[in-house]
Amino acid sequence: MEITTPDWVKHAVFYQIFPDRFAKSQQPRKRLLKNATWEEWEEMPTLQGYKGGDLWGVMEQLDYLQTLGINAIYFTPIFQSASNHRYHTHDYYRVDPMLGGDEAFQELLEACHSRDIKVVLDGVFNHASRGFFFFHDILENGPYSPWVDWFKIEKWPLCPYDGDRPANYEGWAGNRALPVFNHDNPEVREYIMEIAEYWLKFGIDGWRLDVPFEIRTPGFWQEFRDRVKAINPDAYIVGEVWEDSREWLDGTQFDGVMNYLFAAPTIAFTAGDRVDMTQVQDRSYYPYPPLFAAEYATKMQELLQLYPWEIQLTQLNLLASHDTARLISIAGGDRPSVELATLLLLTFPGAPSIYYGDEVGLPGKIDPDSRRGFPLEATWDREILEYHRQLIALRHAYPALRTGDYQVLHAQGLVYVFARTLGSEEIVVAVNAGTDSAQVSLDTSKLRSHPSKLLFGSAVIESIADGSQMNLNLPPRAGCILV
Repeated sequence: MEITTPDWVKHAVFYQIFPDRFAKSQQPRKRLLKNATWEEWEEMPTLQGYKGGDLWGVMEQLDYLQTLGINAIYFTPIFQSASNHRYHTHDYYRVDPMLGGDEAFQELLEACHSRDIKVVLDGVFNHASRGFFFFHDILENGPYSPWVDWFKIEKWPLCPYDGDRPANYEGWAGNRALPVFNHDNPEVREYIMEIAEYWLKFGIDGWRLDVPFEIRTPGFWQEFRDRVKAINPDAYIVGEVWEDSREWLDGTQFDGVMNYLFAAPTIAFTAGDRVDMTQVQDRSYYPYPPLFAAEYATKMQELLQLYPWEIQLTQLNLLASHDTARLISIAGGDRPSVELATLLLLTFPGAPSIYYGDEVGLPGKIDPDSRRGFPLEATWDREILEYHRQLIALRHAYPALRTGDYQVLHAQGLVYVFARTLGSEEIVVAVNAGTDSAQVSLDTSKLRSHPSKLLFGSAVIESIADGSQMNLNLPPRAGCILV
């Protein structure tokens, strides 16, 4: 079977936005909640508090995102909900009025598309919330509700709020706030398919699927893909699967997954023994123990052999998300860890994804701390921001960094060197994760060209006269790109 994936994703740089925390509109556009009491923007976030970010605020920041080089946005859920993260869906057909409602989203979508920025929404289709109308009807009417077979009811009465008594229905991860859909019910299946179709017709460019591995109804995700692609063959379908995802990346279901199998070893290599174990040990990825370059190379080669190349090019690669601590906090505030990992992120096959604020050095431990308000400009780390801008610009400028093949050239100690090649274009990327400077001798006979021009970073380059060898002198905790 020939596997096809959306071509635009191969050339995308994503920006993940948590809508309540990215930007609050400076224009008086709200008809509701004009005088609401929000948490102070700069204060540490709480589990239940709102800071008042909205979609108009995102629209006012599109110039910033475009200057950064972003051409795709992944939004965590935007539908009506009673939680700041909106994974507790109340209404799948209505954008939360706190974010500006459907009107604001339509305006934002048009503004993004006018700038050639794609928009991917978060689909929470495994479970709803106890405030979801169909489930609320069951709470009111018990076994007489026409929606009773839409959820996994165990016995009566249901107890949605009192933690001292059994809930008597299945909630995701045992959370009674999140009743799980009965996906074996054909009506539930059809309802979810129609939601996906509705927002694609509205104009979105794809779906990120929350915990899709929980849905085990045979053929569910195959039908989902067929119906999504029937409306928009270029729509992106990306699943939240943290581990080996071959089961879903067979060409009949998802175009990619959130690539935590890239994130974990990349952090372990670049941050090493700086990793704060309290921030990672209860997460579903393992950016520890520290890796040497040879071990990192092995993991990258294994990862690149795990899925078909067409899928590799549409993986959603990341270093942090709303479900993890931010890298700078994982690494104890060590900026070189962030820079080196970002260099590897922006030069790896697949679509890189930047979690809002990471590009300006926003810290944050595990949630809710990792969901802080986007920082005031006066507090930005300008060096990290410029580092991101330059790397993103290079990725856009050189097709080999997007779709070129990947060849490890050197992996010894804490020095890792690889090449990305597409036709006659060849890019060499070198990383020294060690605290001492390093000299590397590369056998350039393995390369089609002889990259010797420094595009990015710091290195002293010495080429042997016959062109068969190149010596690189790398500063400590630094990386470079050659062409």
